[in-house]
Amino acid sequence: MLEAVGLSKSFGQLEILSEIDLRVMPQELVFLIGPSGSGKSTLLRCCNRLEEATSGDILFEGVNIGSPKVNVNLLRTKIGMVFQSFNLYPHMTALENVMLALRKVAGKGKAEAREIGLAMLARVGLAERCEHYPGQLSGGQQQRVAIARTLALEPKVVLFDEPTSALDPELVGGVLNTMRELRESGMTMVVVSHEMRFAREAADRVIFMADGRIVEQDTAEEIFERPRHPRLREFLSQINR
Repeated sequence: MLEAVGLSKSFGQLEILSEIDLRVMPQELVFLIGPSGSGKSTLLRCCNRLEEATSGDILFEGVNIGSPKVNVNLLRTKIGMVFQSFNLYPHMTALENVMLALRKVAGKGKAEAREIGLAMLARVGLAERCEHYPGQLSGGQQQRVAIARTLALEPKVVLFDEPTSALDPELVGGVLNTMRELRESGMTMVVVSHEMRFAREAADRVIFMADGRIVEQDTAEEIFERPRHPRLREFLSQINR
């Protein structure tokens, strides 16, 4: 469904990604792990053109998304993204935040957008908070509103860029439960996160990145129980302390 071929990204002389080859299959949950600065978030941002690759290609359902013929706004409805920061409009209710993209991007009428918005908030367990403003919601609830906003556009793939790293520990569980339910529903997902327990439980495949490269990839069990590369073993020993 989503593929990177020889993907590299540099900022000036600084190379962030080097010759990345990645394939994500339909309904697969791929987890990206690795030390800070290894290029994980940049890889996600290249996958929906928030960053432009320096070289290489990204294919979505076989189409090169780097082509000037690609409608980037339409592309981002198909490759949704959930960020570390929730990016909600503080003067809009939870429902209005979810409805906004439906109105502006998908061109839905108000009544249809409201119906879809309510359904998406119910899906993430927040139907009863639909008229609350972001300031009246916990961080975990705000992140679930952001997920609902992404889901409302019916993406085929959702990219999660450290969705729980800005949350207090007691609020992480609600977001991870929402992601588990998405996985069970068959959503294709690529996740950058430090939630290793979640990766062990839910990931179909775990990819370890370091220094802008994919160093090792395998099932969660193989990565965590039988790591082969010394760099991966070092990384796991650090996070297991």
